Amino acid sequence: MELDARQTIIIAILVLFLGKYLNKKINILRKYNIPEPVTGGLMASLFFGLLYLLFNVNINFSTHYRDILLIVFFTSIGLSTKLKSILKGGKVLLILTVFAIGYIFLQNYFGIMIARLFNVNPASGIIAGSAALQGGHGNIVSWAPIIKETFSISNAMEIGMISATFGLIIGGVLGGPVAKYLIKKYKLKPETADGDITIGTKHGQNLVIDYNSILKVLLILAISIGIGIYIHNFLDYINFTLPLFATCMLGGVLLANLIPLIIPKLKCPANSPTLAITSDLSLGLFLAMAMMSLKFWELGNEALFIIVSILLQTVSILLFSVFILFRVLGKNYTSAVISAGYIGSAMGATPTAMANMAAVTKEHGPSPIAFAVIPIVGAFIIQVSNAVVINIMLIWLQ
Repeated sequence: MELDARQTIIIAILVLFLGKYLNKKINILRKYNIPEPVTGGLMASLFFGLLYLLFNVNINFSTHYRDILLIVFFTSIGLSTKLKSILKGGKVLLILTVFAIGYIFLQNYFGIMIARLFNVNPASGIIAGSAALQGGHGNIVSWAPIIKETFSISNAMEIGMISATFGLIIGGVLGGPVAKYLIKKYKLKPETADGDITIGTKHGQNLVIDYNSILKVLLILAISIGIGIYIHNFLDYINFTLPLFATCMLGGVLLANLIPLIIPKLKCPANSPTLAITSDLSLGLFLAMAMMSLKFWELGNEALFIIVSILLQTVSILLFSVFILFRVLGKNYTSAVISAGYIGSAMGATPTAMANMAAVTKEHGPSPIAFAVIPIVGAFIIQVSNAVVINIMLIWLQ
């Protein structure tokens, strides 16, 4: 059964409402900061899985609005990113970058080790490693055909897609509880008294959102996305590819920081209630669509290898985030929020990281540095570094 874009967005909204309802009614979900789109999306994917198993009904959703929402979300993040926040988080950004790149090698090493243990082609370990976990489903689409041809792995795409699926779930489920544990254990509080309204801020009933503010946000989003498209096309021209959402985020960063310098009287909607809700809404609907589209029944013959590999990667990311990353970043509130985000990014995708941090900060307070650093690392640095590391590992295996 093929659902068009309109039908898909209707179901996604209902799934997001379901997640909000379940989180409100089930204390443990709320207590451990499980993102609402993850809750609703998982329930929906299980329901659609039952339809397939019991009645052989396979539902395929349109990706049209999902891809647009992803771009809108990251552009909103770019528009909310002040240069002073990036500079203030410079040390954090550098430390996170070094350790994140090192962890890409570790993920692939574990994947290769498990593949050899199960007498599976070692290159499958890279597909189930950083190619799927750091890069997500989009990255697998790029790498699976190359690895399939080079190493004669017929089901490379299936291994990658299922690994990315499980990683997305685990990254979305574990980030919040880890941050909750760290915040509670070390009695951490937000380090900032900044009153800026960003994604992850509790939205009360007294926020001023009017006709003009919505028009301004739509205008600035459209211009930022246009800049991002031009940057994307230029990078393609010089054979340096970054995802469109990453270049659109950069467009937002440029516009948000240049407008106050060029036209001081023109107020950019950065850190406005309208932009914050736009960010939350686009992220929630995107993640709901991504989660409800998961198909658990496509594991194939490599099921045991994939499951063991994911279990080892899960234990590894938990130990790394709690005992290494959190400590080297300063053992403070910001490092706890970043740890939640990094789990989402290293096991799933950058939107999962942002959802984790949004869930945590709505409960415990804002963390501007975390929201400035994680998108840069996840959307830019890791995308490039992951490609370089995968190439190094593949040459090594050959």
